[in-house]
Parts: sequence; C-alpha cells; structure tokens
Amino acid sequence: MIKRAFIQTTAALALVAAFGVAQAQTTPIKFQLDWRFEGPAALFLTPTAKGYFKDAKLDVTVDAGNGSGGAVTRVASGTYDMGFADLAALMEFHANNPDAPNKPVAVMMVYNNTPSSVMALKKSGIKTSADLNGKKLGAPVFDAGRRAFPIFAKANNVTGVQWTAMDPPLRETMLARGDVDAITGFTFTSLLNLEARGVKAEDVVVIPYADNGVKLYGNVIIASPKLIKENPAAVKAFLQAFAKGAKDVMANPAAAINDVKARDGIINVPLETRRLQLAIDTVINSPDARAEGFGQIKGPRLSLMASQVSDAFATKSRVNPDAVWNGSFLPAAAELNVFPKK
Repeated sequence: MIKRAFIQTTAALALVAAFGVAQAQTTPIKFQLDWRFEGPAALFLTPTAKGYFKDAKLDVTVDAGNGSGGAVTRVASGTYDMGFADLAALMEFHANNPDAPNKPVAVMMVYNNTPSSVMALKKSGIKTSADLNGKKLGAPVFDAGRRAFPIFAKANNVTGVQWTAMDPPLRETMLARGDVDAITGFTFTSLLNLEARGVKAEDVVVIPYADNGVKLYGNVIIASPKLIKENPAAVKAFLQAFAKGAKDVMANPAAAINDVKARDGIINVPLETRRLQLAIDTVINSPDARAEGFGQIKGPRLSLMASQVSDAFATKSRVNPDAVWNGSFLPAAAELNVFPKK
C-alpha cells in the first residue's frame, strides 16, 4: 500500500515537473498595436485566436494602441516586446534618439505602401494634388500623412498649405462640416469614418500618396533589441505564425473580423470588414507588395525613404537604413507565399 502511494506520488511529481518544463518553454510576448481594435487588427488577432502563436510556443497578448509613435516608444521602453508601427515613426525615433539603449528594429514589412492619402469632398473643387495649393488642410499633429506631407508636397509641387490641428475623432467631422478643405489620414480609416458621418464614398476625392510619387513603406512589425538578442528563435516563431494567420485573413476577411469582434464586441462588423478589405487591397496585397514579396523590403527604396524622412521630419541625425531593418528572422519563401491566387 505504501509502495503504491509512493509510486503514485512520484508519478504526480513527474507530471508536475514535465508541465513546468513545458510552461518554461513558452515565451510570453507583449504586443502593442498601432491603433484600436479595427479591421486590420485581425492580422494579429486571428493567429492568436486560431492558436498559431500558441503552437509556436508563444504566449502572445495583443493590446490596442493610440498611434505608431506610442507603439515605438513602448517597445523602446521595454513595456512591450514587439509592436506594429509606421516605419517613418520608427525611423524618426532612431534619428532623434541616437544614444537610446533600446531602439526597436523592424523585422517584417506588412503595409508595403503607406496608407496615407489626402481626402477632400468633391464639392470643394479639389480633384488632384495640384488643387491643394494654398488650401487649408487638417489632421492631428502626429498623423503619419501630415508628418510625411512635405515629401508629398515636394513630389507634387504643392505650396502654401495652411494646417489645422485637431484630435483624431474630429478630423472627418471637420472635413464634413467644411471647416477644412482637405485632410490627411489612412485611406481605410478616414474614408470609412466619413461614411459613418453621412458622407457618401462617391462624394469623396482620394489622393493616395502611393499613387502620387511617394513610395514610402507603411507599417512594420517591430521588435526590441533585448528580445532579438536574448530569444531570436521567438522572433522567428512569431513571424512564422503571423504569416500563417495573414494568409487566412486575406483568404477570408469576413471570418477574420469575428476575431476582432471577440476583442471588441461593439465594433460595426460590416464596416470593419470593409476596412480590412480596403487595407488588404491598397497596402498589403498591393502591386508593390507582390513585386517585392510579402514581408520584405528593397534596399534602394528603404534608403530613399530614410533620406526623405530625415529631411521631412528634420531629425537630429540622419536616418541609417541599416539600423532600422533586420530581415534575418523572416520565414522561408514558401511561408511568405500568403497572397490569394489571382
């Protein structure tokens, strides 16, 4: 009897020990989004919901954000291990904080083109970039499109623009009311927000940066140097699981929105489905992305962007393109083959 109890106790302890080892092999990753739980957040919420991160021995928590700048600084501070942010914001942080000990690094391209565009109402008479001369534009001061507007202005000879600043929720309202002539913003954000304010899509003029001489990259996945140094395998595993999830999201955006709704029950499902599809069509599965390959960058284009951001953002030091990008953790070509067949 004593012998049997001893054997049972020993077996139980062995199970506990094995469970402890399994737990120890799971790496916790705190991930910071660039914005709220809207359609494009499905790219990260779907692999979480489907268990792809868990299968990769990662315990990933995804938190909503309030802008790319915040995502960069939170990863830099060590509060988050990885994040999603506009590459220009990452470049600016590097160049303005050359001595910062923990500068995040981009490890995967997601928005191959900047989603930034200028949007105006047709009744304003604005049809092309040439019509923006001397006009009143509005956007939050930290808006990616506003920050990069000098690059757009230089490429299109736009001069004399006057800026009005506002909080993000007021941007589309002020355009609809006629308080400003045009706004800058992410197309898939502002266009749908205008619709929510009663403006019909056919009454909006959209002038995308990517179609008007501005080949800036958009959002990237960033990682802290600490995580890269201490657990490079976790970074690689994250990107593999993410790519698998991204393939599912692009194959069935409507289903992926359910994973967003699970995190924020009050989202407008039809609206967010359209937002996700618009993001896929314009910046994720774009012609440039297909040419360069999902997740990847081209050196000359990255170098040009580094130079443009240095000038437009008037950074303390020049952006070093080699310091902001590390593509060594990207999955194999077969795993990056995520675009739907045409």
